[in-house]
Amino acid sequence: MNVNLTIEATYVLGPALAAFLAVAAVRHHRAQPGWAGRHVVLRAAACLYAAAVLSITVFPLEVTWGKYANRMPWWNQINFIPLVTADMTAVPNILMFVPLGVMLPLLTRVSSTVRAVGVSALASLCIESTQLLSYVLFNNGRAVDINDLLANTLGGLFGYLLVRLSLGRPSARELLRRFALPGSAAGRPVVAAAA
Repeated sequence: MNVNLTIEATYVLGPALAAFLAVAAVRHHRAQPGWAGRHVVLRAAACLYAAAVLSITVFPLEVTWGKYANRMPWWNQINFIPLVTADMTAVPNILMFVPLGVMLPLLTRVSSTVRAVGVSALASLCIESTQLLSYVLFNNGRAVDINDLLANTLGGLFGYLLVRLSLGRPSARELLRRFALPGSAAGRPVVAAAA
């Protein structure tokens, strides 16, 4: 069977964003904790950020089978060796994950640098694994690169450290705490004392 089709981000992420908005509206209407005012804005920003990252890193999916399939073996799409050459994609990859690092202590209980690095690395590994899996299944031609994983993780670390430093300043601390979800690391006084 010969297949050559493109799955655009809007076909998948559009319905996902609509579902999030429906859930957010219901929870906001029911006045559930963490779903009112500024908290809903933070959650919506996180959802839009995730959709943007997926639209850049995973979509569009090019499904090609049969005579349209890419004949290069999937293992040739993996760069296992880090930092061999100067890679200009490092800067955009770092910048792409700074918002993740910023949002971690605002949305979750991640309150240590090690955990922030771990979550950032895991998120990047999920993206790289999805790119590899989509190449294996759909022949979409995306490369998997250890340098992307390192740059993304570094970006997450930078974002997390930015929030940690900001929590040490009284004016920024109050603003961040107002937006932080209840029970999140930035909402607790422990984070400010450790910064």
